[in-house]
Amino acid sequence: MTKRIFRSIVIVATLVLFVCFGVTLGVLYSHYSDLQWQQLGNELTIAQNGLEQYGEDYLDALSKGNFRFTWIEKSGTVLHDTQTSYETMDNHADREEIKEAFAYGSGESQRYSNTLTTKMLYKAVKLQDGSVLRISTAQDSVLALLLEVLFPLVLIYVIAIAVSLMLARRMANRIVNPLNDLDLDNPLSCNTYDEISPLLHRIEKQNKQISAQVAQLKEKTDQFEQTTSSMSEGLVLLDSEGKILSINPAAARLFETSKACVGLDFLVVDRSQAMSKGVKQALSKEHCDFRITKHGSEYQIGISPIVSGNRLLGAVVLAFDVTEQVNAQRNRQEFTANVSHELKTPLQSILNSAQLLQSGLVKPEDVQKFTGYICSEAERLLQLINDIIRLSQLDESGEFPQESVNLYAVTSQVLQSLLPAADSRNITVELLGEHTVITGVRQLAYELIYNLCDNAIRYNKDGGKVTVTVGKDSITVKDTGIGIPKEHQARIFERFYRVDKSHSRETGGTGLGLSIVKHAAQQLGAIIELESEPNIGTTVIVKF
Repeated sequence: MTKRIFRSIVIVATLVLFVCFGVTLGVLYSHYSDLQWQQLGNELTIAQNGLEQYGEDYLDALSKGNFRFTWIEKSGTVLHDTQTSYETMDNHADREEIKEAFAYGSGESQRYSNTLTTKMLYKAVKLQDGSVLRISTAQDSVLALLLEVLFPLVLIYVIAIAVSLMLARRMANRIVNPLNDLDLDNPLSCNTYDEISPLLHRIEKQNKQISAQVAQLKEKTDQFEQTTSSMSEGLVLLDSEGKILSINPAAARLFETSKACVGLDFLVVDRSQAMSKGVKQALSKEHCDFRITKHGSEYQIGISPIVSGNRLLGAVVLAFDVTEQVNAQRNRQEFTANVSHELKTPLQSILNSAQLLQSGLVKPEDVQKFTGYICSEAERLLQLINDIIRLSQLDESGEFPQESVNLYAVTSQVLQSLLPAADSRNITVELLGEHTVITGVRQLAYELIYNLCDNAIRYNKDGGKVTVTVGKDSITVKDTGIGIPKEHQARIFERFYRVDKSHSRETGGTGLGLSIVKHAAQQLGAIIELESEPNIGTTVIVKF
């Protein structure tokens, strides 16, 4: 800015000097011309008096002077000329200054002289005898005048330029330094120039607007960061070139990177063929969906273009963990297959027994045996259907009405209903603990405790023992049964999962009891802990 102001001042000063030089030259030339005309008039008056007093001889005495005198009679014939042979001169009656002198007593003009080949000034006066005396002199040109004053003018010009340069530098610094020192955060604190006060007020107003906009933008950015940070879904924002603008923690964990990747090409973070194809498709203004497997989980990836009008701004990558949905779908498929199988087996037994009875091939003494098969399989089928219905209810039910539940009382009721099954196998059942009240659903608590105790009796050894302890916000079911191998413990809560299928059929288990326990615990907000060793027993702890 300093250079620009300095340059502007120098240019203006130079132009002013040139204009002043031209004006000065014009004024000098005009003044000099006026002096010439005045001098011609004075000399003409003197020569007029001399000619009228002394005659033609007086003109001869003026031949050596700087002025040219010409004497013309009434007819225009030249009678005498101080610098040229008058005999060869043309008639001067048509000369402008001569005609004015004959008409008005005096006249003047300026023109180029063919005789002297220069621009001349003419002044004429009428004498007493009617003739005309004319004086003339060469008019100095502007160039000639310039040459006469060139040196002093150049000297003045150089001095003026030097002074202008010095003053321009000082003025530029004086103008710019306060502007350079201007505090733009507090513009109104500067009162150096009153002329820029409106500008400073505008800057102050804009500063407030910018501060408000920045604060608003920061608030929105913080809200966006907080929202995306709390998202379980992965979110990545890309610009129109596929470079990362933003990435939330979930996406950073998924793609094994950090926020340091912002500014990098997304394909540097994930080089998979599916991701590369998806990003290219999104940057071509097309939506793309596909699935990937990372860290043992399934993710649904959606990449959508961000378009404003017809202009591509970028793309957004969303990653959804669909492992539970996939597992749920897989479980539903397995459940359907297992249900079909589990229902088919007792129905087939019932059908076979009924067909044998219908055919009359069964001996009379065996009829009771076959009808017993039909009844036991029908009971098993009914139990299986009831468990399936209950599981479906637990899957589809929303919020259950909450109530106060006495865990000790519910457990006592459960053990009372299971006592005949325990006595049939000489299994000892013991209830310990205290009356503990929780807030939950009594029916769910009953089903949870019932299935745990039923399994403890069903998979126990003849003459074994089941101990149920009701503690503060917990229930512990301990048996001395066959136990569960470690490799099966993680899956025993799956539907229809059996450690020993043959033993399960012998005991009449449906394979759904622990699945009901799992769902009931989820609804009650409880945690299940399992400890088991083969041939030693199993301990299940439910913490509410």
